[in-house]
Amino acid sequence: MTIAVILAFLVLAVIGMPLAFALGLASLIGLLAGGIDLSVMPQRMLHAVDSFPLMAIPLFMLAGELMVRSGIMRLLIEFADALVGRLHGGLAHVAIVAGMILAAVTGAAVASASALGSTLVPSMRKSYDDGYSSAVIASAANLGAIIPPSNAMIVYALMAGSSVSVGGLFMSGIVPGIILTLGFMALASFISWRRGFKLTGNRLKARELAIRTWKALPVLLMPVVVVGGIIGGVFTATEGAGISVFYAFVMGMFVTRELKLSDLPDALFRAAVSAAMVGALIAFAAAVTFIFTIDMVPARIAGLLQSVTSSPEMFLILVMLILVTVGMFIESNAAYIMLVPLFAPVAISFHIDPLLFGFLFVFNLVIGMVTPPVGIVLFVMSGITKLPMARLIRNIWPYVLLQYGVLVLCMLFPDIVTALPRAMGY
Repeated sequence: MTIAVILAFLVLAVIGMPLAFALGLASLIGLLAGGIDLSVMPQRMLHAVDSFPLMAIPLFMLAGELMVRSGIMRLLIEFADALVGRLHGGLAHVAIVAGMILAAVTGAAVASASALGSTLVPSMRKSYDDGYSSAVIASAANLGAIIPPSNAMIVYALMAGSSVSVGGLFMSGIVPGIILTLGFMALASFISWRRGFKLTGNRLKARELAIRTWKALPVLLMPVVVVGGIIGGVFTATEGAGISVFYAFVMGMFVTRELKLSDLPDALFRAAVSAAMVGALIAFAAAVTFIFTIDMVPARIAGLLQSVTSSPEMFLILVMLILVTVGMFIESNAAYIMLVPLFAPVAISFHIDPLLFGFLFVFNLVIGMVTPPVGIVLFVMSGITKLPMARLIRNIWPYVLLQYGVLVLCMLFPDIVTALPRAMGY
């Protein structure tokens, strides 16, 4: 059955069928090949999406849509410009800092790329070339899946079961996210200096800086309330997502006063479409996971890897190399759903910290979102800037190498990932 599923999925994906439908047809073929009652398929699909934690994903997506329409992005950018606008690559730093703050609200790289790109590209084009601008924004958008809250981490925790908590994974991303942000800023400055880009931004007096900070304070408090409430146990990730929607709505209607009731239908529609794509992937992939379980694929993989190596470190390296390849060719949500049930139990059998393995798994596939040929964030930025993909790839590779460098750093020094969540009781 497993071989039938894999072959069918590869053929359907190669001919260009959307991943959700490819997964669905592949699982149907697998069930037929195994002589299993087809009524199992809708049961597994419904069970997979009938999840309270999963409701956080569409809510965080809606919060991101409301932020774009409510003028919150403008306040974020003005605040970031006041802080770092006069550095080499000033607008690039603005994009990175804004991306870091936006990551603490939307939880999704694609949403961050769309918001940052549509807002900052016109300004960045006046000072930098499109390749540099697009690469910086795409990299900053990737922080959306690392810094909590993270939709990718929610999906991972859902697929991994009770071995890891959403809150613990959220906390594991904070320190690496800060390291990644600082690394992006240093790299952006170096490239800007090497290419001779002019300085942007104005020197602000202390009073002007204080005014911009005061205006942005309600926005800056938003991730503190949402993430702080989740990790403090005040509410769940799903409830936190609902609060973020309410917060963004109130900000847009009564603080910035740029959000209109007429904006809500389009925001709801866009969030629903994005969430439906994720939900369809999870539902169809659940049937595939069921087939893998029946065929005892996780046990076979564990046996194979244990026959190759008994070292937890070597196992981790092998899995990371597999994910590097997978991330280049398979959409990340599909990869989580298909591979987490296979590798997470094996990692536990090798006595690897579930939090460390979960973060490295997510981070690796997040990097895949900016690596060709199936880098979804690259396609978003190419669509916004109308930049040829080849030129975007030429500019993005230093940022991709930096992200892989941070991944290796986290593997060599696990406390970077685990110290904070363990200190908080996860």
